[in-house]
Amino acid sequence: MKQHTLLLSVALLLTVASCSRHNHSDKQIFHYNESAGIATLDPAFAKDQSIIWPCRQLYNGLIQLDTLLQVQPAIAKSWVVSPDGLDYTFTLRDDVRFHNGRTVTAGDFLYSFRRIVDPDVASPGAWIFSSVDSFSAPNDSTFCIRLKEPFAPFLSQLGMVYCSVVPREEVERYGKEFRSHPCGTGPFRFQYWKEGVKLVMRRNPDYFERDDDGSPLPYLDAVAVTFIVDKQTVFLEFVKGNLDFMNSIDASYKDEILTLDGQLKEKYAGRIDMVSTPYLNTEYLGFQMEDKTSPLADRRIRQAINYGFDRRKMMRYLRNNIGQPGVGGMVPLGLPGFDTVKPYYEYNPELSRQLLAEAGYPGGQGLPRIKLATTSSYLDVCKYIQQQLNLLGMDVQVDVNPPAALREHMAQGQEMWFRGSWIADYPDAENYLSLFFSPNRAPAGPNYTRFSSREFDHLYREARRCTDPDRRVALYQRMDSLVMTEAPVVVLYYDQILHFTHKNVRGLRSDALNTLDLRRVRID
Repeated sequence: MKQHTLLLSVALLLTVASCSRHNHSDKQIFHYNESAGIATLDPAFAKDQSIIWPCRQLYNGLIQLDTLLQVQPAIAKSWVVSPDGLDYTFTLRDDVRFHNGRTVTAGDFLYSFRRIVDPDVASPGAWIFSSVDSFSAPNDSTFCIRLKEPFAPFLSQLGMVYCSVVPREEVERYGKEFRSHPCGTGPFRFQYWKEGVKLVMRRNPDYFERDDDGSPLPYLDAVAVTFIVDKQTVFLEFVKGNLDFMNSIDASYKDEILTLDGQLKEKYAGRIDMVSTPYLNTEYLGFQMEDKTSPLADRRIRQAINYGFDRRKMMRYLRNNIGQPGVGGMVPLGLPGFDTVKPYYEYNPELSRQLLAEAGYPGGQGLPRIKLATTSSYLDVCKYIQQQLNLLGMDVQVDVNPPAALREHMAQGQEMWFRGSWIADYPDAENYLSLFFSPNRAPAGPNYTRFSSREFDHLYREARRCTDPDRRVALYQRMDSLVMTEAPVVVLYYDQILHFTHKNVRGLRSDALNTLDLRRVRID
């Protein structure tokens, strides 16, 4: 669809949308779209947002994170951590039932967690329990975890969807087809799923949580998910009122709905609410550090690239100032460990030229062509960087890849320079710094740059064991500084969450992990 066609369509829809809401019954049904599709509803495989969001509605774990990302009780009503940080003892509620009616016991967590680490299951979440020595369930209401060594972020890791409890009898009944016959304890029960068409989840009348007034949660009667792929069509469906919620923004319609400064345009302000919060997502370009024959093996070239383009201008004109320019380290804004004082790579073309000359390529002369691998979604950003670096004499070629192919190339070390992003799995800077820990080298781990530093590895191990929060943050900042000096990455920006809802949607909460929490949502 051409841009002028989109604008005409929106203009027509705005005149009729106020009287064409989809929900004419007395039922409260929350509609959202998932363009990426949903591969499974088994929490053991909840590796991306498209799966995590519906699984959040269907399952619970021991703990949960509030909107400030602080640990709160869920199925575990309380817990004790031993002074040495090795033993975690959880006391469970006795009023939590699976959707099949059976009461949850500690033995269900024993089964669920052992399932995650079972190599035959091959859950991508098995790494969560790499620090665990043992699980045990001494009785129905007590669940124990013993770690091999102290790991301060461990409790918040248990808030990940991977750590949801599932009933053994249902998993064994359906086998691999549990993916499409989910059974959890969550606020909504599975009703219907026609893959690529629609998913429906209905209110769980036996859900164990209540609001502050003692009323049962959730308030909604159902959640309906569609799978429209085209982003402009999704936007039009939202404007028409056929979707209650829209997440993030797409280049195809960002200038239609947002000002250049990232504010909601006046013509939408009376009909739509927009909530913007920091997102624990660092967008970056990574260098493959293993190939010492590449010119990118020279730290001065990597630093010259970092200094060679204006991130602030990039954010204003390509992102409508949605997010913060990545002039700091890899740890994003919003996490302890983010350095609010020291910018590492503000735009400095003169220093970039100087570094090129020191590396033996004055004005870029003699520097071989550098290929930057990306996906179509980030082509505009990469083209901008290409143009800026070309002005400094660097010959940059942008190579567009399908997302799955690029991920595979990154994992196998086949791309010397690639676009990546890291969304936090749990709210701790260690999650970002793990990308540079030598034992996490891809393809087995997330160290796609194959960065290796004995000093960094020593600090990383020390920080993982450290139980003093202030000391741990200081170690994080030292590690982040070391990484940025060596420049295995070009940090582009720290992302921002945008949630759009219609005015009749109330109670949708946002947090920096972009959790979709529908327990307290109402539709008037």
